Order: sequence, then structure tokens, then C-alpha cells
Amino acid sequence: MLEVMSSETSRRSRVRVVGGARAASYGFGEGHPFGPDRHQAFLRGLAERELEERIDFEEPGEAERARLTLFHTEEHVGFVEKMSLHGRGFLDFGDTPAYPGIYETSSAVVDASLRAGDAVMAGLARRAFVPIGGLHHAARERTSGFCVFNDCAVLIEHLRRHHGLRRVAYVDIDAHHGDGVYYGFADDPDVLFADIHEDGRFLFPGTGDREETGVGGAAGTKLNLPLLPGAGDAEFMAAWQEIETYLDEAKPEFIVFQCGADSIAGDPLTHLQFSENAHGHAAASLCELAERHAGGRIVGLGGGGYNRNNIARGWSRVVQEMLEHS
Repeated sequence: MLEVMSSETSRRSRVRVVGGARAASYGFGEGHPFGPDRHQAFLRGLAERELEERIDFEEPGEAERARLTLFHTEEHVGFVEKMSLHGRGFLDFGDTPAYPGIYETSSAVVDASLRAGDAVMAGLARRAFVPIGGLHHAARERTSGFCVFNDCAVLIEHLRRHHGLRRVAYVDIDAHHGDGVYYGFADDPDVLFADIHEDGRFLFPGTGDREETGVGGAAGTKLNLPLLPGAGDAEFMAAWQEIETYLDEAKPEFIVFQCGADSIAGDPLTHLQFSENAHGHAAASLCELAERHAGGRIVGLGGGGYNRNNIARGWSRVVQEMLEHS
């Protein structure tokens, strides 16, 4: 069983995982694809690869309201608070049900990602990984697609406003387009965005065309790479070459990596056919890019994934590569 790190081990950590009961409870009950058992699937994957003794483990708390509103509107945060008290109904158009305490569990996901970013910025860890994170569909003003608060976007804002970074890269290989992040920063040239996903003509949220490269002064600064259903590792590798070139030219100061396991073959909701090797290659490549341009700073966020074996294999493979490239 993983143990929460001591102050001594935290000083020499190579990879920190931020998770535990609070974040693990983010889910929508029996029968919903996003169930609270996903965290346990990840822990099983770590055990199978015998990685538990090589990482530190930190429990999140709850993010303060001021952290949530770094990205989200006050109205959206207040709406989630109200629905959390009522504990019934939906937070969007039917995909994301409310339940008592959903505000607290959603805040814990955000706190987990912020703690991961802070640990890397403080030099307490070379890399960090957040299994129940990467909720990339939530917009500034609304919930969407199982995502109440967008921890990815809050982390980006936190890194820039509280740590003084300018150019943060967001890289996403989840089968679904990271629309909440893309549109949240579409007009910001300093938020670098690279996303390999299933073509929106075939999968929610229906966005992420290759022509979507940013708007206004940020036009040409974003990279959307949609793949057709059935695309596998060969198609992934061809697209990944574009991402490597893009990041090498952009020279980010920090990399946020959303590594949804729903792009691995066998996911019940999607149609891409990657193997875990795609996730392993992406993680290794991003660690090397982080060393070249970002002082080694990278945080991985679990994202989607609804086949529990794929979660176990895909996410633990990312952690393994972070260890081997740290």
C-alpha cells in the first residue's frame, strides 16, 4: 500500500502521485462510466509494475474558492455549490449528475492538480502525476462531459499567476478533444495547446478541427490533430512528430500532460486503437522536451478512460516513463 510521504522523502522524490480517498470519490455512481473505482484501477496498475516503492504519494485537500475562480466564473462555482447541497439533478445537459458533496470532491480534484504543480515548481519532485485529474471539458462558465471543474485550466492559470511562468504547454492524448482548455485559452498565444483526439464528427464534444489553431492574436499558436476512428499507433506516431516539432519551436516553461486512457483500444465509449505504447512514448518524449526547455517540469493528469484494465496499464506506464526519464 502506498504511504503519504514524509518531509524527508519529499525532499528527494523523483515522482510524486497526488491522489487518495478525496479525489478518488469523484465519480458518478454505479453504472456511470466515470465511477469512483478508477483510482483503484490505477493503484492496481502501479502494483503490477512494482512501482509503489519508487514514488511518493500525497493526499489532496479541497481547493479554495479563490483557486477555482482563477479560471471559472463565480456564477459557475456558486451553481455547483448549490447543486451539491441539493444533491439531485444534472450539472449539464444530462451527462453529469449532481450528488451530495460533489462540490467538495470536485474541489479535491483541482487541489490535487495544484499540489502536483506546486511540488514540481518547488523542486520537491522531478515529475508529478494526478490519476483523478485532467477534467478537460469544463468551460469557464459551465460543467460538461463528466467534468465539473477544469483542473487542467486552473493549474495553467495558477502556474502563470502564482509562479510567474509565461509559456505553459498543454498536451492532450485523450480520445476526446480538450475543448474546455482550448476555448478557454483560444485567444491567448502564451498557452501552448497540442491535442491528438478522435475526429469530432464521430465523438463528443464534436470540436477540435485541424483548422482550429487559435483566434485573434493567438491564431496559429494551437495544434489540433484529429484522427479517424480506428486509428492506431502508426497514426499516433505520425501526429506525435508534429507535436514534438511544435513544442521544440515553442519552448514551454512547463508541460501539463493530459493522458486519457480512453484512446487505448477497447474503451467502451471511443473508437481509437492505441496501445499503451502510445502513452509510454508520449510520456518519455515530453519528459525529454521538458528537460530541454522547461527545467524538467511536467505534470501528468489521468483524464478519461472507462476500461479499467486500460486505466491500469496506460496511467501506470506514464508513471513508469516519468521514473525512467527523471
